[in-house]
Amino acid sequence: MFTNHTCLHVSNLAKSVGWYTNTFAMKAIKQLETAKYTSVFVAFDSVGHPHAGQPLAQRDGVVELRELKNSNAKVYDGNSEPYKGFGHLCVSVNNIAKAQEDFLAKGVNFKKRLQDGRQKNIAFILDPDGYWVELIENALDTATTINPIAYRMNHTMIRVKDPKVSLKFYRDLLGMKIFSTRDFPEAQFTLYFLGFEDDSYVENKEQPMPQSARQSIIELTHNYGTESDDSFAGYYVFDKDTDKVVGFDHIAVSYKDVKSVIDKIGDKAKWITKFGENPDLKETALLTDPDGYKIQLQSFDALS
Repeated sequence: MFTNHTCLHVSNLAKSVGWYTNTFAMKAIKQLETAKYTSVFVAFDSVGHPHAGQPLAQRDGVVELRELKNSNAKVYDGNSEPYKGFGHLCVSVNNIAKAQEDFLAKGVNFKKRLQDGRQKNIAFILDPDGYWVELIENALDTATTINPIAYRMNHTMIRVKDPKVSLKFYRDLLGMKIFSTRDFPEAQFTLYFLGFEDDSYVENKEQPMPQSARQSIIELTHNYGTESDDSFAGYYVFDKDTDKVVGFDHIAVSYKDVKSVIDKIGDKAKWITKFGENPDLKETALLTDPDGYKIQLQSFDALS
């Protein structure tokens, strides 16, 4: 099982695909055409990357870029009201200082450079629609030059109202493990990093460097107090008014035996489409997590 891909709506598909492939040396590995949208899936696909060359649903680290047809909907990045919810993608690089130089030379727009603010070990760049992409460093290659073969599509961040409820969903229903928890009491938030591991894995003890070498982690961000604030309506999910506003769409998880996972979940979650109901994605089912974010469960044969 893998956290397979993150889907983002874009305003200009060709421009977005060009940005991700040029900025990170990703590759367009598949195009999906339906009556409502066109999607291009991009991923690191060079030899040496996890699952490179494998069928789409049998790999991790994939980003689905989706453009609606005949739509004037505006794309929002999820980081400002009233559409706050989705936070960012994150790419880990082998040498973050050299990567920053490379991106600046390419004309990439920065939300935060390394030298800005208090955290000097992370940066944020902006894709063509303003989605934030965090940059962190991994230890896969300690060379003093950039090496895109060592880049990883590390994680997707979403904000959650109640971490206890969300962790129960992702762990107990989807089968994920907690890699690490990072508390920032001075800033009033906590980060939870989750993904798939074997049953013997010891949870919540992973250090930043090993974790930065992973792909397709889910980062849950909890801002203190939202779980007990009756006036907090929750984070925005782009599942309504899609003729006007779009943004983050879903996270997809692949299972070898997806039907057994679906049976296990049963009525413990809200289903949007049951397995096989979507004529364009027959080997999939769609449900929502406790905050309403869409999660696509799919077989290893989906998207083929």
